[in-house]
Amino acid sequence: MELGMIGLGRMGANMARRLRRGGVTVVGYNRDPAVTRQLAQEAGVQAAETVQQVVQKLVPPRLVWLMLPAGEVTQQHIDAVAPLLARGDVLVDGANSYYKDSMRRAAQLAQRGIKLVDAGVSGGVWGVHNGYALMVGGDYDAVRRLETVFKVLAPAPDKGWLHCGPAGSGHFVKMVHNGIEYGMMQAYAEGFALLKSREDFGLDLAAIAELWRHGSVVRSWLLDLTAEFLKSDQTLADIEPYVADSGEGRWTAIEAVEQGVPAPVMSLALMMRFASQGKSDYGDRMLAMMRKGFGGHAVKPGKKD
Repeated sequence: MELGMIGLGRMGANMARRLRRGGVTVVGYNRDPAVTRQLAQEAGVQAAETVQQVVQKLVPPRLVWLMLPAGEVTQQHIDAVAPLLARGDVLVDGANSYYKDSMRRAAQLAQRGIKLVDAGVSGGVWGVHNGYALMVGGDYDAVRRLETVFKVLAPAPDKGWLHCGPAGSGHFVKMVHNGIEYGMMQAYAEGFALLKSREDFGLDLAAIAELWRHGSVVRSWLLDLTAEFLKSDQTLADIEPYVADSGEGRWTAIEAVEQGVPAPVMSLALMMRFASQGKSDYGDRMLAMMRKGFGGHAVKPGKKD
């Protein structure tokens, strides 16, 4: 079994390592050739210096996996790789791409006889050891050809991966997965913030997190990670209160509106991320001035740069 892997960042490199350990031949390319050379020495990945070399080193019909940032970068590489492929080849998009983009791309590639498989991948930096959850969309025969790859990447051959449906369905399921993730993270953050606010109780947040990991209905891997970092730092004073959003939370909220399905927790969790990025600052200043206007309430001066 052989696979071309384009994009050897944190996720792509670890996936290549796991695939090699599982006996899959991996032809790898990264824009930084030093990364590719390192993986070649460490894991036995066959190094390619260009995208063209990845395709040339594979025996037709080829399997090529893109593990790149979603959006323009992925589109550029699809545009570059597609002319190099032939009828019967399969291209996998493992990015967090918007599912409607995946549907469109699959239709366009089908005109060339190339099949697109959209694979939503979850597992982060721990996936290399624990396995990845894989949410897969695409043509049945194309997915079947990739079955060995999915079985190696997943936590177990029969667990942690699923052919969800036609093209776009894998990224759709991953999008909703990430929306749920936003809501769970927000709930934990609010809960621990509320616990911390009762300083008179002298609560040990690390001990509480550890307690909840065992037998509680709120136990989860997110709680495991929370318990781990609270062991060394409960104040988090050196951490900037800024939480990025990758885009999938936005797509989930928009999809809920378009489908008319209420999703208040996921939507509000997204709004809180915007707030952490300072996007509520002007509105908060407006509120302060309105309150001053109708009630004469004092306004707290802002900090000057």
